[in-house]
Amino acid sequence: MPSAVLAWTGALAGNHLSPAWTTGIVAFLLGSAVLLLVAGKRRAPARRTGRRSLGAALSLACLLGAAAAVQTLSVSTARSSLPVTGSGADGPALVNLLVTGEAKEVRAGAGRAKRWILAAELLELTSDGKLYRPATRILVVGGAGWQESRIGERIRAAGKLAQARPGQAEAAVFTAGTRPFPARGSLQNTAWPGGALPGTGPGAAPDWAAATRERYRVATARFGGDSAGLLPGMVIGDTEGMDEGLVAAMRDTGTTHLTAVSGANCSLILGLLIVLARSCRLRRPAAAVLALCGLGAFVWLVGPEPSVLRAAVMGAIGFLALSSGRAGRSLGFLCLAVAVLLVGEPSLAGSSGFLLSVLATLGIILLARPLMTRAPAWLPRPIAAALAVPLSAQLFCAPVIVGLQPQFTVFSLLANVVMAPFVAPVTVLGTLAVPVLAAHEGAATVLLGAAAVCAGAIAGTARFLAGLPGAVQPWPEGAWGMITMALCSAGNLALLWLLLHPARCARFAFTCHGLVVDKIAGFEAWLEHRRRLFRRRMRPPGTRGRLR
Repeated sequence: MPSAVLAWTGALAGNHLSPAWTTGIVAFLLGSAVLLLVAGKRRAPARRTGRRSLGAALSLACLLGAAAAVQTLSVSTARSSLPVTGSGADGPALVNLLVTGEAKEVRAGAGRAKRWILAAELLELTSDGKLYRPATRILVVGGAGWQESRIGERIRAAGKLAQARPGQAEAAVFTAGTRPFPARGSLQNTAWPGGALPGTGPGAAPDWAAATRERYRVATARFGGDSAGLLPGMVIGDTEGMDEGLVAAMRDTGTTHLTAVSGANCSLILGLLIVLARSCRLRRPAAAVLALCGLGAFVWLVGPEPSVLRAAVMGAIGFLALSSGRAGRSLGFLCLAVAVLLVGEPSLAGSSGFLLSVLATLGIILLARPLMTRAPAWLPRPIAAALAVPLSAQLFCAPVIVGLQPQFTVFSLLANVVMAPFVAPVTVLGTLAVPVLAAHEGAATVLLGAAAVCAGAIAGTARFLAGLPGAVQPWPEGAWGMITMALCSAGNLALLWLLLHPARCARFAFTCHGLVVDKIAGFEAWLEHRRRLFRRRMRPPGTRGRLR
C-alpha cells in the first residue's frame, strides 16, 4: 500500500509542480529511503525481522515514488525544449513522425469537418530554421488523409505545435495543416517552402494487426443493425461503426465500459485460455504462461495503447482475485501493479480512467467474493456472481463517476445484471472468431453470428432501459455530489443486504428490539427508584407517608 500511495503522489506532484519542486521531492524521497534502510539495519536484530521488513518496504515505496517523479521530470524537460506556439515559434513546423497509435475519429458537432487524432513519436522537428530531435511522444490532430495512417509508419507533415495540458502523457499537440506523406531521409537539409509537400500519399507499412482489425470490421458489417457496430466495440474496442443513438443509450444506462477494452474483457479472455489449457491437462504454471501469451496477443491486436495495457493489468488482477479467493494477496498484487504502472507511465496518475480501473478492481477484490459467499442458499451462484461483481465495482466507482458527470443512471445496476449473461458469449465467441477468420471464413461466420445475437440483445436492453422515464436523474456537482453518492452507495448496499437476508435481518431487528425494551425497563426501574428516594426526602415529619 505505501508503494502505490507514494508512487501515485510522486507522479501527481511531478505532473502539476515545477521542475524545481519535483527535484526537491525526489531528493527527499531518496534521502528517506536511505535513512529507513540504515535505521532498519541498526535497530532490527535477528529476532525483530518484522521491523526490518517494514523498513525495507517503506524504503522501496520511497524509491518507487522517486522513480515516478523522475519520469515526470523527463517529460517536462522535453516539453520545455519544444518550440511550441507562443514561445517565439509562430511559423509552420515541419515534422517527421513515427505513428504509434491507430487513428480515431473525433466526434464533432453538425457542420464541422471530420478530424482524426492519433499518438505518434516526434523524431525530428524544424521550426524557424532550427532542427530538433526530441524523440518524445506527441498527439497528432489531422484532417483528410490522416485516417489512413498505420502503426509503425514514418510520415512527414507540417502544422502547428501547441503545449499539452499538465498531466497529459504527450509532450505536445501537433495540429497538422497538410496531409501525411512518407518520410524520406532526415529533415536536416529539407526546407519548408510554404507550399504543398512533395509526395503521393502515405506509404502504408505492413501492419498485420491493422489488417486483422479491418477484416474483422468487414466480417461483422454483414449482420447489420446494432450488432454490426457493437460487436467490434465489445471485442476489439472499435466504436466507429456504432450508431449515435446506441452510444447515448449505453451512456444513459452506465454500460459504456462494455464498448471499450476494459478489465472485464481481459478477465474473460484469461478465464477462457486457462480453461482451455487445463482441459488439455496442462499444469498450472504452463496454463498461466499460455494465458498471459494469449492476453499479450489480444493487446497486440487491439493496439498497445496505455488504456489497453492498463485494462490488461487490472483485468489480470481482478481475475486473480476472483479465482484465488485470497483478498490480501490480490490487494498486494493490485498495489504493486499500480506502483509499476505509475513508474512506467506517470501521466496515468491524473487519468480518470486509471482511477476508475483501480477502484473497480479494488471493489471486486474487497466486496465481490464476500457478497457471493454470503448470498442466501436459495440464490443460485451464477446469479449471485452476476449481482456481486457489477455491484462491488459500481459502489466504489459511483462517487468518482458523479464527480466527472453530475448525473445518476437509475438502471445502471439492472442493466449490468441483465446484460451479464450476454457479455461473456460476445467476448468469448467474438475473440475466438479472430484467429478462425484467418483460417476459415465460414466457421468464423458461425461464431460471429452467435455473438451478434447476444450483441443485439445487449443493444436492445440498453435502448429499452434508456427509454424508460426517469432513466437519468440530475445529481449535485463537486465534492458534495461525491459525498452524497458515497452515502447513497452505502444505503444501497444495506438495502441489498436486507433483501437477501430477510430472516436474519428479522432476527437482528427483534434482538435489537428486545435490547431496547430491556434498556427502557431498566431505565423505568431506575427512575422509579429515584422517585421513591425523592419522596422520602421531601416527606415532612409527622405526615406518616402522605405527601404535602
